[in-house]
Amino acid sequence: MSSVEEFRTEVRGWLRANLTGEFAALRGRGGPGREHEAFAERLAWERHMAAAGWTCVGWPEQYGGRGATLEQQVAFHEEYALADAPARVNHIGEQLLGPTLMAFGTPEQRERFLPPIVAVRELWCQGYSEPDAGSDLAGVRTRAERDGGEWVVSGQKTWTSLAHESQWCFVVARTEPGSVRRRGLSYLLVPLDQPGVEVRPITQLTGTSEFNEVFFDGARTPASHIVGAPGEGWKVAMATLGFERGVSTLGQQVGFRRELQALLDLARRNGAAEDPVVRDRLARAWIGLETIRFNALRMLEGVAAGAPGPEASIGKIYWATWHRELGELAMDVCGAGGMLAAGGPYDLDDWQRLFLFSRADTIYAGSNEIQRDIIAERVLGLPKEVRP
Repeated sequence: MSSVEEFRTEVRGWLRANLTGEFAALRGRGGPGREHEAFAERLAWERHMAAAGWTCVGWPEQYGGRGATLEQQVAFHEEYALADAPARVNHIGEQLLGPTLMAFGTPEQRERFLPPIVAVRELWCQGYSEPDAGSDLAGVRTRAERDGGEWVVSGQKTWTSLAHESQWCFVVARTEPGSVRRRGLSYLLVPLDQPGVEVRPITQLTGTSEFNEVFFDGARTPASHIVGAPGEGWKVAMATLGFERGVSTLGQQVGFRRELQALLDLARRNGAAEDPVVRDRLARAWIGLETIRFNALRMLEGVAAGAPGPEASIGKIYWATWHRELGELAMDVCGAGGMLAAGGPYDLDDWQRLFLFSRADTIYAGSNEIQRDIIAERVLGLPKEVRP
């Protein structure tokens, strides 16, 4: 493989040459709170990337990836963000399900499901949270029963990102009647385009709908579409969550840096930076972002060594809180005008959208409260919280 700098130069050159023509208008499109933007065009862009071998760059070559080293993967995500390339539409399949199948899937499952992820022919969503089992994943009630050569799935999932654009969902369901908590769960791969599946978009504070409710009413999937053995769903699901804290976080931070720089520029233009309190908060935001980056690099060192440390647990709670506070700071920099929509009936500007959507940062992918419990109990070894 080429050196990291050579690889970075290659990525930068390809993006510069290809984010042109029909794809030029996609710069900066999509992302949290903006997944509705140019989705079909972003899908076409990602398939264009796939044709050139730029999807799943960290996957082993035997599964269709480039076999990029950890350092090269960091370089790829940073350059992608620096180029202001559009938000990815296939990240759940590429970054979550794919690595899970490599670790726990059968050869037949890998042969069936990995190539369509690499080619961006099939999109995936994550069927974890339920109305009564959000951050408490062990409380899932969705159930699945064997019926000959199939699993029959019934239940409800919620806050399912991009389910309305996906063809498949990996579902944590209870397959052992009478089981409780982490026992008796299984990890199933379920097609969404079938009778017995209904997807209902949830309208968010931003007026958009990238989250969904998904109802399973006798939905079916082949018996072979179970990852791991029956009852091992908790172990597989936790591994998937581990893959979620990967190298793409470095690219995410480039996006955060771009937001912070734009806010600094706005504060200088509208005079908000003359307020010493605002200046202090802007400086603290810059310090916080540097802290997030160094913690992420420390986390990746642990990943490379095969033993992620406690920094993997604190990363999510830190960046989520930082980003939510950046949204609050943005509203203060905008002043009273930030309370007015740009147009009717609900036309939000970038700062308003940042403020509203970042309220969810400390809730999705593990709420701050749950993250603190995990850090206290599993990292620091403190006594477990008393539960009924």
